[in-house]
Amino acid sequence: MPSRVAGPRSVRTSAAVLNKSSPQTLNSRASTTARASGPYVDIPEDTPENELRTQISSVFRDAQRMTASHRKLVINLRKIQEACCYELTSSKKNKTGAEDFDEEQFTYEVTRCVLRVMPVKKSESVGERSIRFLGLFLRHANEKDNDLAEGNADETGVMVETPSTRLTSHLMSKVLPLLTSKEKFVRYRSTQLISHIINSLDSIDDDLFQILRHGLLKRIRDKEAMVRVQAVLGLGRLAGNEAEGGADDSDDDDSGAGLLDKLLEVLQNDPSADVRRTLLVNLPILPNTLPFLLERARDQDSATRRALYSRLLPALGDFRHLSLSMREKLLRWGLRDRDENVRKAAGKLFRERWIEDCAGTAEQEESAEGEVAYPDPKAPSFEGLVELLERIDVVNSGVENGVALEAMKGFWEGRPDYREAVSFDDNFWDTLTAEAVFMARSFNDFCRTEGNGKFEALLEEKMPEVTKLAFYLDRYISVLISALERIALQEVTEDEEEEDTVEQEFIVEQLLHMARTLDYSDEVGRRKMFALLRQSLSVPDLPEEVTKLAIEVLRGICAQDAAGESEFTSVVLEAVADVHDTIMDEPAPEEGDGDESFHSARSEVSGDVTPTRSSKSKKSEMSEDEDQEKAVRVIMVNMKCLHIVQCMLENVEGNLQQNPSLVAMLNNLVVPAVRSHEAPVRERGLLCLGLCSLLDKSLAEENLTLFMHFFSKGHSALQITALQILTDILNQHGAHLLDANPTLLKVYLKALKSGTKAPEVQAAATIAVAKLMLGRVIENGSPAIDDLLKTLVVLYFDPSTAHNQGVRQTLSYFLPVYSFSRSENQDRMRKVAMDALHKLFEVQENLDDDADAESEMVTIGTIGAHLVDWTDPRKCYVPGNQMSLAEEGKKAVNGDVHLEFARDILERLDSSASKEEKKSLAPLLGKLHVSSASTESNIRTLYSEASAAIGDKLIADATGRNALFKIHVSLGKIVNSLAEK
Repeated sequence: MPSRVAGPRSVRTSAAVLNKSSPQTLNSRASTTARASGPYVDIPEDTPENELRTQISSVFRDAQRMTASHRKLVINLRKIQEACCYELTSSKKNKTGAEDFDEEQFTYEVTRCVLRVMPVKKSESVGERSIRFLGLFLRHANEKDNDLAEGNADETGVMVETPSTRLTSHLMSKVLPLLTSKEKFVRYRSTQLISHIINSLDSIDDDLFQILRHGLLKRIRDKEAMVRVQAVLGLGRLAGNEAEGGADDSDDDDSGAGLLDKLLEVLQNDPSADVRRTLLVNLPILPNTLPFLLERARDQDSATRRALYSRLLPALGDFRHLSLSMREKLLRWGLRDRDENVRKAAGKLFRERWIEDCAGTAEQEESAEGEVAYPDPKAPSFEGLVELLERIDVVNSGVENGVALEAMKGFWEGRPDYREAVSFDDNFWDTLTAEAVFMARSFNDFCRTEGNGKFEALLEEKMPEVTKLAFYLDRYISVLISALERIALQEVTEDEEEEDTVEQEFIVEQLLHMARTLDYSDEVGRRKMFALLRQSLSVPDLPEEVTKLAIEVLRGICAQDAAGESEFTSVVLEAVADVHDTIMDEPAPEEGDGDESFHSARSEVSGDVTPTRSSKSKKSEMSEDEDQEKAVRVIMVNMKCLHIVQCMLENVEGNLQQNPSLVAMLNNLVVPAVRSHEAPVRERGLLCLGLCSLLDKSLAEENLTLFMHFFSKGHSALQITALQILTDILNQHGAHLLDANPTLLKVYLKALKSGTKAPEVQAAATIAVAKLMLGRVIENGSPAIDDLLKTLVVLYFDPSTAHNQGVRQTLSYFLPVYSFSRSENQDRMRKVAMDALHKLFEVQENLDDDADAESEMVTIGTIGAHLVDWTDPRKCYVPGNQMSLAEEGKKAVNGDVHLEFARDILERLDSSASKEEKKSLAPLLGKLHVSSASTESNIRTLYSEASAAIGDKLIADATGRNALFKIHVSLGKIVNSLAEK
């Protein structure tokens, strides 16, 4: 019989040899009441009782009770097997009483007991114990037989036949037909037995190996998930064996490669989370399977995602073998998972497993030459931590909203040994790298935000004071500016440019992040930092993110009162003037006017200055290239100055008119920028004008038309900016602007209906309207609210927004929260419900010819059920009410909103609406809540209308009539009780 040879983690057969290290534990809670037989299992015809049957049955009976006795029972059953299959030479006192029986009878009795396990239900644990016992016995018996037959082994690779191999083959021949049984528990137990034997034995016969694989392959499509779980549990081992061993029949679809492809397809598409999770932990980790395994980090099932982080990735080996993008994705997906257990598993992986990989390497590199020293993996290694940060590309992942901050927050929280051992000495600050400075910044953030001040003492001990940090910041800003100047002079290549500036910029950003959190009560340190930041803002080539952070630090240094804000704005605007003059003087220093004022800068920015004779003569001498260079310089001036102003305005709260510096800035820089012919300058100027409008109500009123013009004429990004500005103005200055400008409502309605052309604009408009309505900026008295609310309800169910997840996600939160927050909002939802349902019914009718689109739209009945739920008075929030929803449901509440809803439905049913629409609306009557605490007049009015509807046979279909009868009976009971009172 030919043999198969395979590598580690494989089933090698001279037969197929099954690696003992493969997973053997079945997580199913299976098993059995000891049923004698089942109608779906062909039990061999019983022979007369005998001593052998009594002994074997006793062993299996005891094996069902507990797993602790399995080893002892395996030895006992092995003695019985040896007595039946071998000639014993031992003394008479060691005889078992089975010497009078042969191997065939032993095999018959064991098979008889095994078949009785097959019909046992999954929920009964005795079946699980019996199968585990059988697997343990077959492994032990094969090992003993191999020891006895060791002298007869040959070198041909053919497995020696033994009583245990014959027993295994006979058992499998009896169990294999049960894989196709009609009874699901028989299929489950037979598949479980085969998979357990595959995972238990070292070797099985080669022909039997092929038959088992073929049988299990059919079960991966079983309709029962519990059967598929057991099938993939066995096939995972076989796939690893054949993929590594290289089966000869590799062109066959059932070959190792074909089997692996099928299992990977199951891993991706099986609807059962248990099946996917079983494959995740049992498939071999190979280059071609690893991407599919790591995909499960985005699995729908939280337990599967947790298994990836807690079982697969720790067993993967050194994480540095993964690509950089995959490391970042795994960390981001895990730490931002919606399930807390997945987040904990991902954090633990980062702070315990990944740091060990880096720490071990760092210590080995530093060890003395000669014998390699293996360090304690738990001991703090800051060289390893720096390498770990490098391995997750901290320069890119360490920015705001990057995953590195979250990872390090969990690291400092979960590793107190590193927290206590970390040291930031002078040498550390003198030789900063991107990874080292990020480690310091994350430690600073953790100590200041976590533990309710518990770690403040650590900061005092380990972090530098304000003056020293300002000194280091000055040094690294100088290094950054020098690098930027070299680039401007084109002294370095592009590769050197990228390498030289990105890291230096990141270092300065992290130092500024730390500076934002410092206490500036020390006047010496405050003055040093203030002067440094003022000087830095005047550097024209300073990167935008560094500029933004520097302005935020500067605002924190200045006092928080009006005088401090005035000082802050004047200092920043001085820097704006310096930036402008520096750049504009660069092209022609010999002829330029060095004393040019800020007003001249304003003139250049506006683009409307009238050239002098001198400038005309110079312009005539300029070549076309020089003209182009000057135009670029002018745009650079505008963009840089406007960016500084934008960052400043984001940190200002006072009144615009009371700050002369801001008024001058508005007239001299922002307004000319909005009028500029250069699109980038104009758009940034618009943003600054919007920020100014938040500081002055009259300015906002004057420029509403301008913002609406930008929305109607601009591209998608500009439309979103205009919408955000308009929404912020309404939030800041009140909804009367909306009432005074009816055109503004049309802007929002147009944006909400722009889904096909600009889905991102529609999503931004949805968020904007939701904020305005939740913040009660647009209140129930506003004429705009009905149209906006109806449009939002229609958008939520309209199939055209099915792929616009921004709209759907916003509305899935907004609609119920808005409705349940106030009874007035529920009444408003009730008023628009009928019109929204009618609109959606028309949408559904237009989709009749398009089956794919129609399948994405829920039925009108389901939409109506949502509206009924949103207007349920029992779910409405009542201020000061501490009762739970269940307690509130038992208490009678005023249900006028649902009574009015019922009247609206009856009115629509009595209208000229189509028969199909009426058929969809009528069942909603039965879902409405009728409360005895409602207004008496409303109850009596609705009761009379319902009675009239029944008398007039208003509803034709039986379902609708039953709903009408239901609400009529409920109303009748209340009316009768009112009459009795």
